[in-house]
Amino acid sequence: MSDVPPPPPPSYGQQPPPPGYAAYGGPATRSHPQGTLILVFGIVGLITCLPLAIAAWIMGQRALKQIDSDTGVTYTNRGQVNAGRICGMIGVILAVVTWVIYLATR
Repeated sequence: MSDVPPPPPPSYGQQPPPPGYAAYGGPATRSHPQGTLILVFGIVGLITCLPLAIAAWIMGQRALKQIDSDTGVTYTNRGQVNAGRICGMIGVILAVVTWVIYLATR
């Protein structure tokens, strides 16, 4: 059997929950709309493309600020956004190190 309690009976005459809140009074949960895009940009930027790594870093930073500032919603993909941002950072650092080594050996 499941340990999940049954939902409370409907309360007639009460106001519906405000936007951003679940029916039981807690904050609503959703995923950040750019989470997957940030992760894909970070991985591809890590492997091949510097502009995508830069985009993942910037977009990830903005998304994390938005996630932290929005107290009415609990985002379920904060780790995904953070992983994309970190991959973007590593991609930029690897590209800069590669260019420095390339220019130093010429």
